[in-house]
Amino acid sequence: MRRRRATHTETPPDSRYSNRLVQKLINMLMQDGKKATAEAVVYDAFDLMKKSASTNDILTVFHKAIDNVRPHVELKARRVGGATYQIPIEVRHDRGLTLALRWIRNSARGKRGAPMAKRLSDELLSAFKGEGSAVRKREETHKMAEANRAFAHYRW
Repeated sequence: MRRRRATHTETPPDSRYSNRLVQKLINMLMQDGKKATAEAVVYDAFDLMKKSASTNDILTVFHKAIDNVRPHVELKARRVGGATYQIPIEVRHDRGLTLALRWIRNSARGKRGAPMAKRLSDELLSAFKGEGSAVRKREETHKMAEANRAFAHYRW
């Protein structure tokens, strides 16, 4: 029998932009509890984005980048009669945001040769334009879900 459902706590907004999604990005970038370092990286990345982007409203650029990376369907493995099928399911909004932030973080960490703030700003700007490795990850996920659409009737 399963235990009780986990309670979700609301993420408080960040100090500079008063935005919950920015705070989630900071928390996701944080390593070993060093929140001040993660805040500095995110805010430096936003300052770099302000310089290179044509607009001054950086939050709209950030939200558009997240929307371009956020997946709408994903695959879940399901065992049916000894065989494992990849079943496409729709993604809840909060899970989609978490996946988008994770993919952006991982692709920024995967690049080498520049400070993390520069890598993060580059990844966010390329996601804003609809390109980059995080957007490619979303496209691959959607293609796999489309290819396995025949198994959608195994949904539970």
